[in-house]
Amino acid sequence: MTTINTGTEELLCTIDQRVAVITLNKPHKKNALGDILTPALRQTLLELEDHHEVGCIMLTGAGDAFCSGGDVSGMGPDASNGQPMTKEERIEKLTNAQKTLTQRLHEHPKITVAALPGAAAGAGLSIALACDLRVASENAFLTTAFSRIGLSGDYGSSWFLTRLIGLAQAKELFYLSERINAEEAKSMGLVNQVFPQASFREQALAYATKLANGPTQALSRMKKNLHLGLEQGLAESLVLEATHLVESMGTDESKEAISAFMEKRAPKFH
Repeated sequence: MTTINTGTEELLCTIDQRVAVITLNKPHKKNALGDILTPALRQTLLELEDHHEVGCIMLTGAGDAFCSGGDVSGMGPDASNGQPMTKEERIEKLTNAQKTLTQRLHEHPKITVAALPGAAAGAGLSIALACDLRVASENAFLTTAFSRIGLSGDYGSSWFLTRLIGLAQAKELFYLSERINAEEAKSMGLVNQVFPQASFREQALAYATKLANGPTQALSRMKKNLHLGLEQGLAESLVLEATHLVESMGTDESKEAISAFMEKRAPKFH
């Protein structure tokens, strides 16, 4: 196991079986985002983009929560570290903050998994939704939470939710801010797998390990195909698929997969 220095104890990162496990480590505050943890998360995600020992990123939280969102005590129009800011400056600052976190996570070349040991709320939910896949402990719950504090939402939650579950259900989750338990979330398509609380972390890591030890380059191309397929027409998608398939042919990954198939064995990509 390799330890990655994040510069703070509020964010931990280790590489285990080609899985970069990033842990939000503020359990006393339900892993709320803040001025130390969040910049470290942005930088760690950036550094992992070209890390050859990493095939998958699993983002999780310490204790009994994933992430409770922003620290409410630090919110408000005057929360600018004592520096007066115009409305336009605040909009620009938040836009950049979002692009360098949830957009970076959504577009990350590695496959990403959010492992929810407990609550994912507000911007914490947005981070989970930005990941490719989500697994949850049986005692986890999800909530947009924004309407409870009189805010409209950020970090891409409205964009991610509508694509995952449709406009009508997304509106209900936003307007009412009700808690959705793990099984409900799975039935809605928000969560891919639900694991028992007692074995959650082991099963979540095993899930991510399967992805990390798969054909990493091909998975990255699949991710681009699927993401762009939502935004472009069929003709453009066909060209993209053809390009990526041709690029995949003849790679070490493809050669190993074909050899394993012919020899009736499991492939070993790494």
